[in-house]
Amino acid sequence: MSENEVSKHVVEAALAVHRELGPGLLESVYEHCIALELRKAGIRCEQQVALPVMYKEERLEFGFRMDLVVEDVVVVEVKATEAVHEVHFAQLLTYLKLSGKRLGLLINFNEVLLKRGVRRVVNGLPEEVRP
Repeated sequence: MSENEVSKHVVEAALAVHRELGPGLLESVYEHCIALELRKAGIRCEQQVALPVMYKEERLEFGFRMDLVVEDVVVVEVKATEAVHEVHFAQLLTYLKLSGKRLGLLINFNEVLLKRGVRRVVNGLPEEVRP
């Protein structure tokens, strides 16, 4: 499955979760529900994936964790915040760089319309997703 196909499935799962639960819950709730939706659809999804930092050939364990890694090609960062800020994009970009992945989705569930809260990050360039 291509990165774009995987991201489409992630967005569909996020929309289903948002329709069912709405905004206002904890990020962990949305993360678990997206993972459940994806797994029910037969899509491989890992949660809280450890991400070490390599510095001058030293592996440093700092407890960085990617919320979701889907089909080993898309990193998903789940938020439930008033507003998405540049630091949230920077966090996802760092995860992409450290993991060697190319595509990330930043999903903020604290929106009345979820499509306003979904952003793709590809090669360091955020862009809005229109499901």
